[in-house]
Amino acid sequence: MLGFLFGFNARIGRLQYFLYSLGLGFAVAVITFVVVGQVYRSGAMLLPTHLIKGPLVIVAIAATWVSFTLQCMRVRDIGWDPVCVIPGWFALLVVDKIIATKFPAWALDSQQHGTAVGAVVNFGLMLALTFWPSGDPDGPAFDEPRHAPPRGRDRVSPVASRIARVASGEFGRRTG
Repeated sequence: MLGFLFGFNARIGRLQYFLYSLGLGFAVAVITFVVVGQVYRSGAMLLPTHLIKGPLVIVAIAATWVSFTLQCMRVRDIGWDPVCVIPGWFALLVVDKIIATKFPAWALDSQQHGTAVGAVVNFGLMLALTFWPSGDPDGPAFDEPRHAPPRGRDRVSPVASRIARVASGEFGRRTG
């Protein structure tokens, strides 16, 4: 179910990811200007935050959802497992923020809540999403074994073959 909600099972190429990301940024900017313009046109001299906060929170949640889905689809297209990569990315961001708040000397700036290491890793992952080539679409799925099982007489499991060698007196000698 989450695969369909977050795009874990879908793929998107480099160019599509780049263009959809630009389109998402443009759409969010236009929607934000429309919301702020409507409140400003209502006659308020100062923009009241209680009128803007609700619609902009909805826009931010929708933009985050779409961006997260695009990133998951691109990670899947690269050939990585988005179920492992995305939570690892979030964990890195959380640990980076904790380190930056506990040790302010390591933070990028007094206004920033991140370290240089976190910024470099985040930048590298964004470059990977934008420029990394697509993986093999016919490659092995994440739930399938990567190697085919051996054929013929080698189908015996390694444990069973060791037991058979020990039982037949080949305890100290290695074969094959």
